Amino acid sequence: MIDNIKKRIDELIKILKKANEEYYLDDNPSLSDQEYDRYMQELISLEDRYPNLQREDSPTINVGTKVQNKFNKVTHKIPMLSLGNVFNEDEIRLFDERIRKEVNPEYVCELKIDGLAISLTYEKGVLVRGATRGDGTTGEDITKNIQTIKSIPLVLNKEIDIEVRGEVYLSKASLEKINAEREQNGEPLFQNCRNAAAGSVRNLDPNITKKRDLDCLIYHLPNPLDYGIKTHKEALDFMKELGFTTNYQVNKLVKNVDEVMEYINEWTVKRPTLPYDIDGIVIKVNDINMQNTLGYTAKVPKWATAYKFPAEEVVTRLIDIIFTVGRTGKITPNAILEPVRVAGSTIKKATLHNEDNVVFKDIRIGDYVVIRKAGDVIPEVVRSLPERRDGTEKPFVMIANCPICHERIVRKEIEADYYCPNDLCPARKIENIIHYSSRDAMNIDGMGESVVEDLYNEGFVTKITDIYNINNYQDELINLEGYGQKKIENLKKAIENSKQNSLEKLLFGLGIRNVGAKTAKILAQQYKNIDNLMKATLEDLTSIRDIGEIIAKSIKDYFANEDNLNTINKLKELGINMEYIGTTTEEREEFIGKTFVLTGTLVNITRDEASQIIESLGGKVSSSVSSKTSCVIVGDNPGSKYDKAIELNIPIWQEEEFMDKIK
Repeated sequence: MIDNIKKRIDELIKILKKANEEYYLDDNPSLSDQEYDRYMQELISLEDRYPNLQREDSPTINVGTKVQNKFNKVTHKIPMLSLGNVFNEDEIRLFDERIRKEVNPEYVCELKIDGLAISLTYEKGVLVRGATRGDGTTGEDITKNIQTIKSIPLVLNKEIDIEVRGEVYLSKASLEKINAEREQNGEPLFQNCRNAAAGSVRNLDPNITKKRDLDCLIYHLPNPLDYGIKTHKEALDFMKELGFTTNYQVNKLVKNVDEVMEYINEWTVKRPTLPYDIDGIVIKVNDINMQNTLGYTAKVPKWATAYKFPAEEVVTRLIDIIFTVGRTGKITPNAILEPVRVAGSTIKKATLHNEDNVVFKDIRIGDYVVIRKAGDVIPEVVRSLPERRDGTEKPFVMIANCPICHERIVRKEIEADYYCPNDLCPARKIENIIHYSSRDAMNIDGMGESVVEDLYNEGFVTKITDIYNINNYQDELINLEGYGQKKIENLKKAIENSKQNSLEKLLFGLGIRNVGAKTAKILAQQYKNIDNLMKATLEDLTSIRDIGEIIAKSIKDYFANEDNLNTINKLKELGINMEYIGTTTEEREEFIGKTFVLTGTLVNITRDEASQIIESLGGKVSSSVSSKTSCVIVGDNPGSKYDKAIELNIPIWQEEEFMDKIK
C-alpha cells in the first residue's frame, strides 16, 4: 500500500515538474491548466494523508521552476508566492469559514489576468529592474524587455524606492494580429494569449518584445506597511497614484462571501466581453494586519485564493470502455475516466454514443481525451489526443453479445446503434423502471438507480406496475440494509402521489421510443386522455406540429403491442391518472415559432420549468446555438453558448428579462 502511494507521489512530482518547465521556461505547456490543477490537487491530498512521504523538491512546496541561464538571475527580497486555488462555491465558502475563524475580514475581488507574473523595482522613482517569478526566490532579469512595454512607467510620479508586482499580458486583438503575421510567414501560431505574452517577455531580442504590443497591470505591493498603507485597497490606489496601470475600474471591495459570489457571477457573464483573457477571480483579505495574522504556507498566502473558472472542455485519461444496456435495449459504449472536473462537477464516466462515433474519432483505451458536458448536462468524449500516445493504447472493439443477458446484439440498417433484442433482458427491465420513476417522468422521489436495483434483485419490482404493490413487502423492506421506516414511508408516499400526475408524465414514463418529454407534452395537450391517443391514426399524428413519421410510427407500434396494452390496463386498475390535467397557456408573439437556447444556472426557475413555459407560450427549446436560434437566455456561469450567441449577434436575455417577459 505505502509503496504504491510513494510510487504515485513520485509520478505526480515528475509530471508536475515537467509541466512547470514547459510553462515557466519553454512557454509551451503540453498540459492544460485543468490537468495541472488536477494533478496538483491529487498530490496535495496524498501529502496531507502521508506527510512522511512528502519530498523536499515537491511542487506543493516550491513555486515555479529554476531559471534558465540565458538571463541573469535576480533574488527576490520578498518571495513571489503563487496562489491556492478553489473551484466552486462550496470551496469559496470553506475558504471564507477558515479565514473567519481568526479574523473578520472584508475582501478585494480582482480579475485573474492570464499572463506572466513580474516584479518591478524602482529606485528614486526610476525603473532599475524587471524580473520574472522564477522559482519564487530567484527570477530572471528581463529589464530590457520590460522597458519596451508602454504601460510600464520608466519614471514614477514620485522619487520613491519601491517594488511592485503585476501581470504582463497580451490582448486578444494583439494575438490575432501576431498570429496573422506568423501564418503569413509560415511560422507556428501561438496557442493563446498567455503563451504569446510569456514568450515575448522572455525573448532575448527586446525589439521583438517591443513589436508584440504587450500590456501590464499591477496588482500587488509586497511591503505596504513600510509606506504607512493599512489595506490592500489603499495599496492599489497608492500604486495608481504613482503612475502604474491597475485594474481599478473592475476591482471591488466587498463585505462578505455572498458579495464575493455576486462579483464572480457578474464577471463570469462579462468574461467574453473583456479585451484580454482571464482564467479566474482573485479573492484577497483587504486588511494588511489581518493578512499578517493569517500568514503563509511555504508556497501560498493563507489570506488569498484564486477561484478558477470551470473548464468547458477538459483533458483526462480514458481508462476503460464498458457497455451499458438502455431501456429500449440500446447498447452504449461508455468511457471510464480518471476523475476530472467539468463545468463545476467531477466526472468519472462519459458517453461514447455508438460504435461509429468511437471508430470515426479513433478513441482507444489508454488515450488522453477531451471531454465536455453536452447540453451542459451529459458528459461526452469530444476527441482523442493521438499525439500523446505512447504505444500502450488498445484499439476499440465492439462487443457481439449483450453484456447482461449475453443475447447476440443486432444493428438495424438505418441506425448507428446496436440493440439487445431480448425483451426479458434484466438490464432493460431495470432501466425501464428507473426511467418510469425519474423526475421528468412519474417523479417518484426515492426510486433512484440503487433503490430500483435493490427492489428488482429482491423480486419486489420487476416491472413498472409492481411499483404500486410495494405495500405488499413492508416486512421484507424493513429488513433490507439501509431501509429504515422513514425511508420506506417516504417512498410509499411518493409512489402514491405519482398516481395523480398529468398524462404527459405517464406518456414519457412509458418509454415509447422516440417520444421525449417535450413530445409527450404535445401529445397530452392534443389528445387529452390516453384512450384518444391510442385511437389516433398515423395521419392524425403526423398532422401535429413537431410530430414526424418516425415518431408517429413509434407511437402506433407501441400501442399495437399486446404487452404494452396490458400494462396500460393494469395501470388504470391501479388508479393511475390517464388524463391531461396541465394548464394551457395563451401563446405570445414574443415566443410563437421562435427557438430559444438556455445556458448557465437559472436562479429563480429551473431549466425544465423555463423550457415548459417557453413551449407553452408557443416557442421551442434547443440545446445548441446556431444561426436559426432566435434568442439565448443566460443564467449564472454561462458556457460557450453565450460566446456563440455574441459571435452570431443573436439576441440575449438575462434571466431577469426572461422572468419579466413570462410574467
